Parts: sequence; structure tokens; C-alpha cells
Amino acid sequence: MRSRRSCCCSSWRDGPCAISGCGEPAVFESFLQATILVSVAAATIRIATPLLLAALGELVAERSGVYNMGLEGMMLMGAFIGYLSAHQSGSLWVGVAAAGLTGAAMAAVFAFMVITLKVEQIVTGLAVNLLGAGLSTYWLRAAFSDSGQTPVIPFFENVPIPVLSQLPVVGPILFDQKLLTYFAFLMVPAVWFLLFRTRYGLIIRCAGDNPKALDVKGVSVAAVQYAAVVFGGLMAGLGGAFLSVGSAARFVPDMTNGRGWLAIIIVIAGLWRPYAVLAATLVFSFLDALQLQIQGIGIAIPYQLLLMMPYVVAIIALMVRRSRANAPAMLGMPYSRE
Repeated sequence: MRSRRSCCCSSWRDGPCAISGCGEPAVFESFLQATILVSVAAATIRIATPLLLAALGELVAERSGVYNMGLEGMMLMGAFIGYLSAHQSGSLWVGVAAAGLTGAAMAAVFAFMVITLKVEQIVTGLAVNLLGAGLSTYWLRAAFSDSGQTPVIPFFENVPIPVLSQLPVVGPILFDQKLLTYFAFLMVPAVWFLLFRTRYGLIIRCAGDNPKALDVKGVSVAAVQYAAVVFGGLMAGLGGAFLSVGSAARFVPDMTNGRGWLAIIIVIAGLWRPYAVLAATLVFSFLDALQLQIQGIGIAIPYQLLLMMPYVVAIIALMVRRSRANAPAMLGMPYSRE
């Protein structure tokens, strides 16, 4: 165990961590260094990527009136299929595409259960999560039973944007990330434009607020909800792919670690609006990045407390946002023609 009086210099994968001097004051002084703050900010953007992808997809699904409670299982299967496809094909982009299709396929099954068969949405979502956890673990062991270990694959490198990545402070934070990260953040204005500036976005929101009005106009409520839920599953699969082929270079059981559930909370905390969802995502991601950095520089705080920070804030957010005033009026309620 490291002595509190010893000098140390540690680093972590998202940036430098230079420590000058000895003892706790030096540790806290090093934490406030500009390089450390930039490192935490850059890590926040990276950690936000899978959460933001999943949350934006869930936002569209919920705006159509469907709670996709199977988000965790879809992300997990996306992560596994993305890893397996990339390993067998030798192409990371094949893995990403396979992950997205896997999430979309699972979402289609979920949609059939809750929209066509009108099975209770929360129960169905829990079943999808259990399926994703069990199937991914079993398939992983079956696929690599001969080798006895999970092979490592290459993962996406950062793609610096010319000129912009050289800007002081904001350059390494915003413009030296992975392609999937750029895609996730560009999807925020894209989803906002879809929902609030297009006719089809109005139809999606009407399906969540007043599906009977759509039905009277001759628009299929089920078709609109199917499309929204499948899109949400596609985004969840891409979020899962980022965890495996995007940054970890391998798959481990339950590697989503509750991110699917956190994405659902983010949508609630973000009041079902894309830019507020982005803000909520960055808050949770910053807390995660912060606890990783604090552990890395050796501040004497039990790591269990640090790990639980994002989830404690999630619970507080649910308590604060307990009102459904901004939620779609028919969220979670299956529509039936009278």
C-alpha cells in the first residue's frame, strides 16, 4: 500500500498525470494542473459517447410513447456482436455495423412484443436485458472455448481534426476524439431537428402524446412506434460497439455496467429534449471521468465511494424529476383502436 508521504508520479490512459512534491497537498495541487483538467474534460467526452448514443435513441422511442426498458441488453449484445464480428472479419467497421443491426433486431423483437402483442413494457424490457446478459456470456464462452481466453482486437484510434485539434485547451478536448464520438455529438442537433423541425418528428411526438389523433388522420401509430423503437435499438447497439471495438479492444461479460439504465435516467433528467439530454449526459460522464482521475492520482478516498458517484447523482436526478409534467402523455401505455 502506498505511503501517504511518498512521492509518486502516475498516469492513466486518457492523459498525463504529473505530480510534483510529496504528501496530500501536492496531490491536490497536481489535480488542479491544467493538463489534468484537460485530461478529465477529454475523458468526459469519450465516456459520454456510448451514453449519448443510447440516450438519443431512447429519447426518440419514448417520444413515440414506448419505454424501451431493454436498453441495457441491447447495448450488451451490440458490444458482444460488434467485438465478435470485428474479430472474425478483421474490420472494425464491420463490427460497428453488426452491432447496430443487432441492437435494431432486438428492438424489433421488443417492439413486436409491446406494440403488437401489447405485453407490459417494463416486464418485456427486463426480459430483453436478461436475454442480452445470458446470451452474450454463453456465446462468448462458446466462441472461444478452444483458446480458453478472449483475444484482443485492434480498436479505433483518435482522429484529430486538422487545425482545430491544435487549438489550446479545447483542441484536445473536443477535436481529438474517435469518429464514433463525433457521430454521437452530431446526432444531438440531428435528433433535435428531426423531432422539432420536421413533419415526421411531429408525427413521432403525436404518437406519444395523442395517438388517437394520428389514427383519425389515417397514420399507423404502430408503424411510427416500430420505427422509433428500432432506431433506439440501433443507437443502443452502436453505443455498445463503442465500448468494445471503440475503446476496450475486447469484450467482457456485463461490460455495459448499467449504462443502459443510466441512459434511461438521462432521458428523464433531460426532460425528453435532445440538448438537455446532452447536458445530463455530460454531467454523469464528468463524474465518471472525475472518479477515474482521482483514483489515478492517489487521493485518499475509498474507491467504492468514487465508483458510486454517478449512480448517486442518478438517483437524486430521479427524485428531482419525479414529475411526469414534461413526459409524453401516453408514455408506456399501449394504444388500441376502439
